[in-house]
Amino acid sequence: MDSSDLLTDGFVRIQQAVTSVLEGLTSEQAAHRLDREANPIAWLVWHLTRVQDDHVAELAGREQEWITGEWNLRFGTSPEPSNTGYGHTSEQVAEVVPDSVATLGLYHDAVFACTRDYLAGIDEIELERIIDRSYDPPVSAGVRLVSVINDSMQHAGQALYVRGIVDRAAM
Repeated sequence: MDSSDLLTDGFVRIQQAVTSVLEGLTSEQAAHRLDREANPIAWLVWHLTRVQDDHVAELAGREQEWITGEWNLRFGTSPEPSNTGYGHTSEQVAEVVPDSVATLGLYHDAVFACTRDYLAGIDEIELERIIDRSYDPPVSAGVRLVSVINDSMQHAGQALYVRGIVDRAAM
C-alpha cells in the first residue's frame, strides 16, 4: 500500500461514516439540535464536507466544488468560498439548511470524487510540498491531508452520536 492508497482509505472511511449517518435520516432529524447551542447533524456533515472541499481544492489547485457546483443554492447560504463553518455562531449554524437530506450526501459524494481524483495523482514529492510556513514546523500537503481526515472523522463521530440520540428519542 502506498501513501495515495492509505490516504484514500482514510477518506473512504469518512464517506462511509457520512453515508451511515444520513441513511434513513429525516429533514427534522438532520436539523435537530440537542440544545440551543448544539450543532445538528446537517451542520456537522456540511461542515466536514466544506473543510474537505476547501482544503483539498487548495492542494489540488482547483476551484471548490462548493463554487463550481453552486451548492450554496441548495444550502441557503452565500457562495463565499471561505465559509466552511469554522467559528460559526449558533445563529450561523442555524442558517445552514439543506433543501434535503439527500443534498448533504450528494455534496459529500461530489467532494469525495474530487478528493479521490487528487489523491490518485499524488506522490511523495507532492506530500512533502510545503503549503503553509506560518507554523513551526511548516505544514506539508501530507500533513494537511491527515489533518482533514482527523477533523472529518471527529465531526462524523459527533454526527453519528447525535444520530443515536435522535433515533432513541423517537422510540
